[in-house]
Amino acid sequence: MISRFFSILKAPIIFLLRKPTLWITKKVSSSPDKEFVFQRLSELYQDIVDNPEPKNGALYEIDLKSGTTIIFSDHHKGNRGKSDEFRYAEKNYLAALDYYEQKKANYINLGDSEEFWKFNIFSIMKHNHDTFEAEKKFIKRNAFYKIYGNHDIFWKIDPFAKMYLWQVFGKAINIYGGIVIRVKFENGKYIDVFCTHGHQGDRKSDGNKFSIWFVSYIWAPFQSFLEININTPAKIQGEKTLHNRLMYEWSQAQENVVLITGHTHQPIFHSYSHIQTLRERLAEALKIGDKAVVEDLEEKIKRHPSQCEGTSSEKPKYKPTYFNAGCCCFSDNSITGIEISEGFARLVSWYEEEGTSKREVLEELPLSELRHMFFD
Repeated sequence: MISRFFSILKAPIIFLLRKPTLWITKKVSSSPDKEFVFQRLSELYQDIVDNPEPKNGALYEIDLKSGTTIIFSDHHKGNRGKSDEFRYAEKNYLAALDYYEQKKANYINLGDSEEFWKFNIFSIMKHNHDTFEAEKKFIKRNAFYKIYGNHDIFWKIDPFAKMYLWQVFGKAINIYGGIVIRVKFENGKYIDVFCTHGHQGDRKSDGNKFSIWFVSYIWAPFQSFLEININTPAKIQGEKTLHNRLMYEWSQAQENVVLITGHTHQPIFHSYSHIQTLRERLAEALKIGDKAVVEDLEEKIKRHPSQCEGTSSEKPKYKPTYFNAGCCCFSDNSITGIEISEGFARLVSWYEEEGTSKREVLEELPLSELRHMFFD
């Protein structure tokens, strides 16, 4: 009876509150502030590399040159209902984890793995048994590294998070704001691979403790109830491009640092060969007059303007310092990730074809090229 009464009232409540809430959302939301984004990224990175026991991250030495490491981000696991963005991609995700488990790979989860802005912990635990069991295999080998994002910051701020982790994974694993993998070379040279979700500098979910609590427990669920899209910048093209640009600019200003994030759901893969391939495809599309392909390629090239200067025969002077893993909840049910294996860094996609999950290498970069760009 109470449920029926509530369902009757829901429509008029949404009608009355949705418009003013949208106005407030747009009013308080703002484009990323470069200075604050840079400050927060620098603070997290320095905290990890300078302190032996940092509060927000950890420093590791993982074999990226001969072993296999996979980096996934932004699953947004929910209750398998219509507002669960992960529900159709689950099959490809499980196939991918089975593939990497057979390879005894390390798995770095970049955050927003669970969607706590829409769903509570009990619903997520109930409907994600298979995915948690698949992730648990990496945990048993001490090969699972979990980072929180803005949509699963619950793992950081909830006082009972450790207890829920015990129930989900069988142990209370550490969950960090970021990790740094230090890849050492001869003569004391090294490259730091800095992995974090990428929401640093977002004042709503990376501000003071009260704002984080309010957005996570009050504001986001309220917007979800009103059926307002709260998953930004993942849904807003302009914000995605600007946010990725700031991530890239920060990484370019560092010494021997490669930054890998998620957050925007927009795969970013930086290599000279990748940019050249895009330019060659653009020239062909312009030649045959394929307007749709031209627009798509121009948008992709625009993401990396600092890499695309000069002629096709002139190699731009840049370092491939920023990568984005994309997400595990694309509308076509595919997932993307950054794979490091067999001497290559790769942007990979897992998709379904005729009922079977398949892996595709979208772009790849020899690690020797990465080393050459940093040290030669």
